[in-house]
Amino acid sequence: MKRRSLMLILWPSFLMAGVASAVVFALIDPLDVAIFGYFRPNRDVLYAAGFFFFWLIAALSSLLTLYISPSQQDTQHDIGF
Repeated sequence: MKRRSLMLILWPSFLMAGVASAVVFALIDPLDVAIFGYFRPNRDVLYAAGFFFFWLIAALSSLLTLYISPSQQDTQHDIGF
């Protein structure tokens, strides 16, 4: 994968992960989250895990967009060049 394509995937997804984390953790207190009943991780662990989860989801979305977008050859063929 080219560096440019990698940056087209990772940079917008990083920004959206920051926004999603801010919105979600403004509404949900991580200390109120109980995983598997009694396991209560630290607040910092849940902030980091949430951020990386949102980053992964947004990166997969950007990757899918880049994958299904037409290539330069396809667009030139449609124009008639």
